[in-house]
Amino acid sequence: MGFTDNPKMEDYSLRYTPAAFRRWSPWMVFLSCLVGISAMAGYALDAAFVDAFGFANALIGFGVAALATLPLTLVIAFTIARRHVDIDLLTRGSGFGYLGSTVTSLVYATYTLIFLAYEGAIMAQALTALTHLDIHASYVVVSAVMIPLTLYGMSFSAKFQAWTWPLWIVLIGLALGSAATAPHAGRHMVHPASVAPGGAVGVTVLAVFAIAAAQLSLAAQVGEQGDYLRLMPDPEDGKRGRWRLAVIFGGPGFALFAMGIFFASTLLVGYASTTLDASRVGVPVDLFTAVYQRVTGNHTAALILAGALVLLSQIKINIMNTYSGSLSWSNFFSRVLHRHPGRAAWVFLQVGLALVLMEINIFEHIVQVLAWYSNIGIAWIAAMVSDLVINKRWLKLAPPQLVFHRAHLYNVNPVGFGSMIIAGVVSMVAYYRVFGSTAAALSPFVALVIALVLPPVIAWATRGRWYVARVSQLPQDAGELPCSVCAGSYDVVDMATCPFHGGTVCSLCCSTEGACKDACKPNAWRPPRGSVVLGMPAIPRTEQPELEVA
Repeated sequence: MGFTDNPKMEDYSLRYTPAAFRRWSPWMVFLSCLVGISAMAGYALDAAFVDAFGFANALIGFGVAALATLPLTLVIAFTIARRHVDIDLLTRGSGFGYLGSTVTSLVYATYTLIFLAYEGAIMAQALTALTHLDIHASYVVVSAVMIPLTLYGMSFSAKFQAWTWPLWIVLIGLALGSAATAPHAGRHMVHPASVAPGGAVGVTVLAVFAIAAAQLSLAAQVGEQGDYLRLMPDPEDGKRGRWRLAVIFGGPGFALFAMGIFFASTLLVGYASTTLDASRVGVPVDLFTAVYQRVTGNHTAALILAGALVLLSQIKINIMNTYSGSLSWSNFFSRVLHRHPGRAAWVFLQVGLALVLMEINIFEHIVQVLAWYSNIGIAWIAAMVSDLVINKRWLKLAPPQLVFHRAHLYNVNPVGFGSMIIAGVVSMVAYYRVFGSTAAALSPFVALVIALVLPPVIAWATRGRWYVARVSQLPQDAGELPCSVCAGSYDVVDMATCPFHGGTVCSLCCSTEGACKDACKPNAWRPPRGSVVLGMPAIPRTEQPELEVA
């Protein structure tokens, strides 16, 4: 049996997730989404921001970023949970087009890769501290470990995440209790001894927005949450409230948890700064060793506890980073190469690239990397939300359905894709100080505003003609239909009619077909002259009901 024939490995990657596969409870899906709070990157990044800018600036900056990203991620999380598609399929149908979303697959893959490497570096630091293994050898070990843990997708992940939460809660609770009961804990939390002289200044607008700008990159985190939220079962009558809470706290709730992590990390950093120098406070295994030593009174025991916490935390979060990366690479290469060797095959690529980033020491440059990445990431997320909310729901400038099948889409839709490119280019120009230092600090916010405003403008100017290239007339009452290429049967939502193969074809086989040359839509790159879609009635039954985004 190959990778593509193994549902435990594939998790219906690159296609609509049918109800028969979505057998996990909302609670189990939520627990899988929750792993973001275990990431040690939060503790290391918070220490870096507080050290550079001071507690007050960091706190306000994190708050500003949370307020900016919360409504965006709320829309995306609910749409994914209700439509049962991943972030890539959602992007295709949100104004980007079939090939236009290929670029966003790279944007998303880059995000998962950056954090897989950063979290992996933290994991390697803990392994080296425990075993005295050379750090470069530790990079190899922690990379290799992630491969078998991620091959079996949600089938393994859901169980592993659920089983390990109790141990993680005990370990992190012990650390927080130790730091909170230390003398002058509150004062050290707000004024850690490790803060550099430049970070001791008062609150400034530029400092706040410099921090918030870097944090905007975390909006892309909803893509990773979405890879699990797409597996949510349909809400049951009488339990819709609990279903909504699972989606909220499993998706956009990450912004709220990030604020909680900020307070926890600054509490820990405040205590550790009294015993460690500034360079070691930002290394999680050293940070937690210092905190645990207050409880155990023994350095070796404290190191073992710290190592166990860091390794467990990093395995939990890097299962998500590796899994989501494999999905994004699958989406990208299925369209570029017209081949799909299986999601699991791309696990090896994701881990290999992360190892390269670890070896070139991404740990020391993460703040600068996130500040740069924020400009592109927020432009993508904002353009998608603008199309989902403003174009599809408010102004009716786009078809209400989520159309994601290659056979039904133009290759590039200028509404979302054009908005993201324009917003990203302008913000990157600002980032490199062409418009001055203030605009450079605010560049991701420039991208955010432009990407929110442009989609309705372009949709109105193009009269919505680039959204749907064609529709498939499929049986109204069909539950599943056979694919004439792979012979599998899939939900009707995942199917399209195919004149090249003379039958119906599933979305994955359609994506990997390279010989057809888009025979079903001769005008794949632009609508035929005179076509008008603005104000069009709902598309005939081939796609899905109207979108509900909140």
